Amino acid sequence: MLFPVHSSIHPFTHSLLSPHGRLLSLHRPQVMGILNLTPDSFFAGSRVASERDLLARAEAMLTAGAAVLDLGAYSTRPGADDISAEEETRRLLPAVEALRREFPQAFLSADTFRAAVAAAAVAAGADLVNDVAGGTLDAAMFAVVGRLRVPYVLMHLRGTPQTMAQLTHYDDDLVLTLLRYFRDALAALRAAGAVDVLLDPGFGFAKTAAQSHELLRRLPELHALGRPILAGLSRKKMVYGPLGLRPETALNGTTALHMVALQGGARLLRAHDVAEARQTVELFANTFPAGE
Repeated sequence: MLFPVHSSIHPFTHSLLSPHGRLLSLHRPQVMGILNLTPDSFFAGSRVASERDLLARAEAMLTAGAAVLDLGAYSTRPGADDISAEEETRRLLPAVEALRREFPQAFLSADTFRAAVAAAAVAAGADLVNDVAGGTLDAAMFAVVGRLRVPYVLMHLRGTPQTMAQLTHYDDDLVLTLLRYFRDALAALRAAGAVDVLLDPGFGFAKTAAQSHELLRRLPELHALGRPILAGLSRKKMVYGPLGLRPETALNGTTALHMVALQGGARLLRAHDVAEARQTVELFANTFPAGE
Protein backbone atom coordinates (compact mmCIF):
# COMPACT_ATOMS: atom_id res chain seq x y z
CA MET A 1 0.00 0.00 0.00
CA LEU A 2 1.36 3.42 -0.99
CA PHE A 3 1.49 6.25 1.50
CA PRO A 4 -1.29 8.86 1.23
CA VAL A 5 0.95 11.78 0.34
CA HIS A 6 -1.66 14.50 0.41
CA SER A 7 -3.24 13.73 3.75
CA SER A 8 -0.50 12.41 6.00
CA ILE A 9 2.61 14.40 5.11
CA HIS A 10 2.93 18.03 6.08
CA PRO A 11 4.96 19.87 3.42
CA PHE A 12 8.30 21.07 4.75
CA THR A 13 9.42 24.41 3.32
CA HIS A 14 12.58 25.06 5.27
CA SER A 15 15.88 26.18 3.77
CA LEU A 16 19.28 25.30 5.22
CA LEU A 17 21.65 28.22 5.68
CA SER A 18 25.38 27.49 5.55
CA PRO A 19 27.70 29.49 7.83
CA HIS A 20 29.32 30.56 4.55
CA GLY A 21 26.09 32.10 3.30
CA ARG A 22 25.02 29.41 0.83
CA LEU A 23 21.37 28.36 0.93
CA LEU A 24 19.84 24.93 0.29
CA SER A 25 16.10 24.92 -0.28
CA LEU A 26 14.16 21.81 0.72
CA HIS A 27 10.82 23.13 -0.44
CA ARG A 28 10.95 20.24 -2.89
CA PRO A 29 13.06 17.08 -2.56
CA GLN A 30 16.73 17.27 -3.46
CA VAL A 31 19.59 14.84 -4.15
CA MET A 32 22.84 14.51 -2.22
CA GLY A 33 25.62 12.93 -4.27
CA ILE A 34 28.04 10.55 -2.50
CA LEU A 35 31.79 11.01 -2.92
CA ASN A 36 33.77 8.48 -0.91
CA LEU A 37 37.38 9.34 -0.15
CA THR A 38 38.00 5.88 1.35
CA PRO A 39 39.61 2.80 -0.19
CA ASP A 40 37.09 0.40 1.38
CA SER A 41 33.58 1.80 0.94
CA PHE A 42 31.04 -0.97 0.32
CA PHE A 43 30.27 0.20 -3.24
CA ALA A 44 33.51 0.32 -5.22
CA GLY A 45 31.96 2.58 -7.83
CA SER A 46 31.72 5.43 -5.33
CA ARG A 47 35.41 5.50 -4.36
CA VAL A 48 37.46 8.50 -5.46
CA ALA A 49 41.05 7.73 -6.45
CA SER A 50 42.58 11.17 -7.06
CA GLU A 51 41.84 14.90 -7.08
CA ARG A 52 41.28 14.76 -10.82
CA ASP A 53 38.79 11.93 -10.32
CA LEU A 54 37.12 13.86 -7.49
CA LEU A 55 36.64 16.99 -9.59
CA ALA A 56 35.35 15.03 -12.58
CA ARG A 57 32.83 13.11 -10.49
CA ALA A 58 31.72 16.24 -8.66
CA GLU A 59 31.17 18.07 -11.93
CA ALA A 60 29.17 15.14 -13.30
CA MET A 61 27.01 15.01 -10.16
CA LEU A 62 26.37 18.75 -10.13
CA THR A 63 25.50 18.67 -13.83
CA ALA A 64 23.13 15.76 -13.20
CA GLY A 65 21.29 17.77 -10.56
CA ALA A 66 22.93 17.14 -7.19
CA ALA A 67 22.04 19.89 -4.73
CA VAL A 68 24.63 18.66 -2.20
CA LEU A 69 27.93 16.79 -2.45
CA ASP A 70 28.64 14.54 0.55
CA LEU A 71 32.32 13.88 1.23
CA GLY A 72 33.18 10.91 3.42
CA ALA A 73 36.69 9.99 4.53
CA TYR A 74 35.76 7.27 7.06
CA SER A 75 34.07 4.12 5.80
CA THR A 76 30.98 3.28 7.84
CA ARG A 77 30.12 -0.01 6.15
CA PRO A 78 29.52 -2.86 8.64
CA GLY A 79 32.84 -4.07 10.03
CA ALA A 80 34.87 -1.30 8.39
CA ASP A 81 38.36 -0.60 9.71
CA ASP A 82 38.72 2.20 12.23
CA ILE A 83 41.07 5.02 11.25
CA SER A 84 42.48 7.91 13.28
CA ALA A 85 41.10 11.43 13.25
CA GLU A 86 44.38 12.53 11.70
CA GLU A 87 44.00 10.13 8.78
CA GLU A 88 40.37 11.11 8.27
CA THR A 89 41.35 14.78 8.24
CA ARG A 90 44.21 14.10 5.82
CA ARG A 91 41.78 12.54 3.38
CA LEU A 92 38.91 15.00 3.83
CA LEU A 93 40.32 18.53 3.95
CA PRO A 94 42.14 18.57 0.58
CA ALA A 95 38.93 17.34 -1.05
CA VAL A 96 36.83 20.07 0.56
CA GLU A 97 39.38 22.69 -0.43
CA ALA A 98 39.59 21.45 -4.03
CA LEU A 99 35.82 21.39 -4.48
CA ARG A 100 35.41 24.79 -2.88
CA ARG A 101 38.04 26.20 -5.24
CA GLU A 102 36.57 24.65 -8.41
CA PHE A 103 32.86 24.86 -7.54
CA PRO A 104 32.48 27.90 -5.26
CA GLN A 105 28.67 27.76 -5.21
CA ALA A 106 28.34 24.04 -4.49
CA PHE A 107 26.76 23.02 -1.19
CA LEU A 108 29.28 20.69 0.45
CA SER A 109 28.66 18.17 3.23
CA ALA A 110 31.31 16.67 5.51
CA ASP A 111 30.39 13.11 6.44
CA THR A 112 32.05 12.64 9.84
CA PHE A 113 31.16 11.72 13.43
CA ARG A 114 34.19 13.53 14.91
CA ALA A 115 33.73 17.08 16.17
CA ALA A 116 37.31 18.19 15.44
CA VAL A 117 37.12 16.86 11.88
CA ALA A 118 33.76 18.55 11.39
CA ALA A 119 35.11 21.88 12.62
CA ALA A 120 38.14 21.66 10.33
CA ALA A 121 35.94 20.79 7.36
CA VAL A 122 33.61 23.72 8.00
CA ALA A 123 36.62 26.04 8.30
CA ALA A 124 37.78 24.72 4.91
CA GLY A 125 34.40 25.50 3.34
CA ALA A 126 31.96 22.69 4.15
CA ASP A 127 28.34 23.82 4.48
CA LEU A 128 26.81 20.89 6.37
CA VAL A 129 27.89 18.17 8.82
CA ASN A 130 26.51 14.68 8.19
CA ASP A 131 27.00 12.69 11.40
CA VAL A 132 26.16 8.98 11.17
CA ALA A 133 26.50 8.65 14.94
CA GLY A 134 24.15 11.49 15.88
CA GLY A 135 26.62 12.78 18.44
CA THR A 136 26.92 9.44 20.26
CA LEU A 137 30.57 8.84 19.30
CA ASP A 138 31.85 12.34 20.11
CA ALA A 139 30.37 14.25 23.02
CA ALA A 140 31.72 17.52 21.62
CA MET A 141 29.80 17.31 18.33
CA PHE A 142 26.62 19.15 19.39
CA ALA A 143 28.61 22.02 20.91
CA VAL A 144 30.65 22.40 17.71
CA VAL A 145 27.54 22.34 15.51
CA GLY A 146 25.86 24.93 17.71
CA ARG A 147 28.90 27.19 17.87
CA LEU A 148 29.45 27.10 14.10
CA ARG A 149 25.72 27.40 13.30
CA VAL A 150 26.19 24.76 10.62
CA PRO A 151 23.33 22.62 9.27
CA TYR A 152 23.51 19.13 10.74
CA VAL A 153 22.27 15.66 9.80
CA LEU A 154 21.31 13.76 12.95
CA MET A 155 21.34 10.02 12.23
CA HIS A 156 20.26 7.11 14.40
CA LEU A 157 23.00 4.59 15.18
CA ARG A 158 23.69 2.08 17.91
CA GLY A 159 27.26 1.20 18.73
CA THR A 160 29.91 1.84 16.10
CA PRO A 161 30.36 0.81 12.47
CA GLN A 162 32.43 -2.06 13.83
CA THR A 163 29.75 -3.32 16.29
CA MET A 164 26.39 -2.17 14.91
CA ALA A 165 25.59 -5.44 13.13
CA GLN A 166 25.29 -7.12 16.56
CA LEU A 167 22.97 -4.44 17.96
CA THR A 168 19.77 -4.98 15.99
CA HIS A 169 17.51 -6.13 18.86
CA TYR A 170 15.06 -3.49 20.07
CA ASP A 171 13.00 -4.05 23.21
CA ASP A 172 10.43 -1.43 22.19
CA ASP A 173 8.76 -0.60 18.90
CA LEU A 174 11.43 0.45 16.39
CA VAL A 175 9.85 3.74 15.32
CA LEU A 176 8.99 4.66 18.90
CA THR A 177 12.64 4.06 19.81
CA LEU A 178 13.75 6.42 17.03
CA LEU A 179 11.19 9.05 17.98
CA ARG A 180 12.52 9.10 21.56
CA TYR A 181 16.12 9.15 20.36
CA PHE A 182 15.53 12.07 18.00
CA ARG A 183 13.40 13.96 20.54
CA ASP A 184 16.16 13.87 23.14
CA ALA A 185 18.94 14.65 20.67
CA LEU A 186 17.01 17.57 19.18
CA ALA A 187 16.53 19.02 22.66
CA ALA A 188 20.28 18.77 23.29
CA LEU A 189 21.04 20.35 19.93
CA ARG A 190 18.68 23.24 20.62
CA ALA A 191 20.36 23.78 23.98
CA ALA A 192 23.72 23.90 22.19
CA GLY A 193 22.48 26.54 19.75
CA ALA A 194 21.98 24.38 16.65
CA VAL A 195 19.35 25.65 14.22
CA ASP A 196 19.07 23.63 11.00
CA VAL A 197 18.80 19.89 11.70
CA LEU A 198 17.79 17.08 9.37
CA LEU A 199 16.87 13.58 10.55
CA ASP A 200 18.31 10.38 9.07
CA PRO A 201 16.68 7.13 10.28
CA GLY A 202 19.92 5.26 9.59
CA PHE A 203 18.75 2.53 7.24
CA GLY A 204 21.03 -0.49 7.69
CA PHE A 205 22.79 0.98 10.72
CA ALA A 206 22.09 -1.36 13.65
CA LYS A 207 19.03 -2.52 11.73
CA THR A 208 18.34 -5.67 9.79
CA ALA A 209 17.00 -5.51 6.25
CA ALA A 210 13.52 -6.33 7.57
CA GLN A 211 13.75 -3.56 10.17
CA SER A 212 14.95 -1.10 7.55
CA HIS A 213 11.98 -1.94 5.33
CA GLU A 214 9.61 -1.47 8.26
CA LEU A 215 11.22 1.88 8.98
CA LEU A 216 10.87 2.96 5.37
CA ARG A 217 7.21 1.91 5.36
CA ARG A 218 6.59 3.95 8.54
CA LEU A 219 8.68 6.96 7.56
CA PRO A 220 5.69 9.38 7.79
CA GLU A 221 5.56 8.77 11.55
CA LEU A 222 8.86 10.63 11.95
CA HIS A 223 7.26 13.84 10.67
CA ALA A 224 5.81 14.38 14.13
CA LEU A 225 9.24 15.83 14.99
CA GLY A 226 8.85 18.64 12.46
CA ARG A 227 12.23 18.19 10.77
CA PRO A 228 13.16 17.31 7.18
CA ILE A 229 14.23 13.73 6.57
CA LEU A 230 17.28 12.46 4.71
CA ALA A 231 16.97 8.96 3.25
CA GLY A 232 20.20 7.02 2.74
CA LEU A 233 19.11 3.92 0.83
CA SER A 234 21.43 3.84 -2.14
CA ARG A 235 22.66 0.33 -3.05
CA LYS A 236 22.39 -0.86 0.56
CA LYS A 237 21.84 -4.45 1.67
CA MET A 238 18.15 -3.76 2.27
CA VAL A 239 17.98 -3.17 -1.50
CA TYR A 240 20.16 -5.90 -2.95
CA GLY A 241 19.77 -8.56 -0.22
CA PRO A 242 16.10 -9.49 -0.82
CA LEU A 243 16.82 -9.60 -4.56
CA GLY A 244 19.84 -11.87 -4.28
CA LEU A 245 22.07 -9.23 -5.88
CA ARG A 246 25.21 -7.25 -5.05
CA PRO A 247 25.68 -3.48 -4.58
CA GLU A 248 26.91 -3.22 -8.19
CA THR A 249 23.56 -4.43 -9.53
CA ALA A 250 21.26 -2.62 -7.08
CA LEU A 251 20.50 0.57 -9.01
CA ASN A 252 17.02 -0.46 -10.12
CA GLY A 253 16.05 -1.53 -6.61
CA THR A 254 17.48 1.70 -5.21
CA THR A 255 15.31 3.73 -7.58
CA ALA A 256 12.22 1.81 -6.48
CA LEU A 257 12.88 2.47 -2.80
CA HIS A 258 13.76 6.10 -3.49
CA MET A 259 10.21 6.57 -4.76
CA VAL A 260 8.84 4.95 -1.60
CA ALA A 261 11.00 7.30 0.51
CA LEU A 262 9.72 10.32 -1.39
CA GLN A 263 6.14 9.18 -0.88
CA GLY A 264 7.00 8.89 2.81
CA GLY A 265 8.08 12.52 2.86
CA ALA A 266 11.88 12.35 2.48
CA ARG A 267 13.35 15.70 1.41
CA LEU A 268 16.92 14.65 0.66
CA LEU A 269 18.00 11.46 -1.12
CA ARG A 270 21.62 10.47 -0.47
CA ALA A 271 22.59 8.64 -3.64
CA HIS A 272 25.50 7.18 -5.55
CA ASP A 273 23.64 7.62 -8.84
CA VAL A 274 22.60 11.25 -9.01
CA ALA A 275 20.98 11.35 -12.46
CA GLU A 276 18.67 8.44 -11.67
CA ALA A 277 17.77 9.83 -8.24
CA ARG A 278 17.07 13.24 -9.76
CA GLN A 279 14.79 11.65 -12.36
CA THR A 280 12.91 9.89 -9.56
CA VAL A 281 12.42 13.21 -7.78
CA GLU A 282 11.11 14.83 -10.97
CA LEU A 283 8.63 12.01 -11.61
CA PHE A 284 7.49 12.15 -8.00
CA ALA A 285 6.94 15.91 -8.27
CA ASN A 286 4.99 15.51 -11.51
CA THR A 287 2.83 12.73 -10.08
CA PHE A 288 2.25 14.26 -6.64
CA PRO A 289 2.60 18.04 -7.15
CA ALA A 290 1.00 18.75 -3.75
CA GLY A 291 3.83 16.77 -2.13
CA GLU A 292 6.45 19.30 -3.24
